[in-house]
Amino acid sequence: MSTTAPSPATLTVTKLGGRLGALVSGVRLGGDLAPETVAAIRAALLAHKVVFFRGQDHLDEDRHEAFGRLLGTPVAHPTVPSADGRYSLPIDSDQGGRANQWHTDVTFVPAYPAFSILRASVIPPYGGNTLWANTATAYANLPAPLRRLADELRAVHSNDYDYAALRPGALPEQLVRYREVFASTKFLTEHPVVRVHPETGERVLLLGGFVQRIAGLTASDSRTLVQLLQSHIERPENTFRWQWQVGDVAIWDNRATQHYGVDDSDDHDRKLRRVTIDGDVPVGVDGRPSVLLAPESVPEPSFGPASGASTREAAAV
Repeated sequence: MSTTAPSPATLTVTKLGGRLGALVSGVRLGGDLAPETVAAIRAALLAHKVVFFRGQDHLDEDRHEAFGRLLGTPVAHPTVPSADGRYSLPIDSDQGGRANQWHTDVTFVPAYPAFSILRASVIPPYGGNTLWANTATAYANLPAPLRRLADELRAVHSNDYDYAALRPGALPEQLVRYREVFASTKFLTEHPVVRVHPETGERVLLLGGFVQRIAGLTASDSRTLVQLLQSHIERPENTFRWQWQVGDVAIWDNRATQHYGVDDSDDHDRKLRRVTIDGDVPVGVDGRPSVLLAPESVPEPSFGPASGASTREAAAV
């Protein structure tokens, strides 16, 4: 059955937050959108950092991925397998999908995703919201001495972190899943703390939950400095909170945001699916790119049965 793709003129973009967030109406997402419509969605995404679509209940795995391909190349998670050879990753509360942590997706590899596309299929009766923060305005509003300092810093990101300390109530089998799946290959990547956005030219802070340390500093100094810069990202006026409904889709610019999935829905089910779009290697203010420190060669992402692994970046949306 043929459908008529909407034109950009039918799109309505309504700003939701002062520093980020917009609702896009008048479009039925899928792989059949006209190039002009895709360009309008992309422009809204770059301007508002995270955009939301209501009533996209028609989306299934195929349509979700087909729409993703209009924004770029879908990419598999580096360590967490997906089901049936798909790029779509389940983020389910009954498979470890409960966490509270600010992060940018998959920053432990050099070319982490440019965009993430998340759709909601099961939503709890309360709680389970997601927050986003604008890392471009966070940088722009730093005091000038802190901006100059941040411009010079580089940070090491890793997927090898103290899972038990982050989640002291984790069951033994969750700890095993973390070690055997999410941390099956241990990545270390050195990124600039301030990257230049490849499409907008903005300077953005590149931090979040995968930061292990600031290069060249002691552990104590690293923690203090990361907490200081991170606190500017998390300032309430720099964030936007979304209350999910079934059929919602959120798309965010993963190069200019952090996000935080709030674990406050008790034992109620929460099921979402995420497709990520491949990104590029960040470049700092000084022109130096990010560098993979370990492993020396990156294994190909594997597809296979969904693992249900508890992961900080995959679950905390």
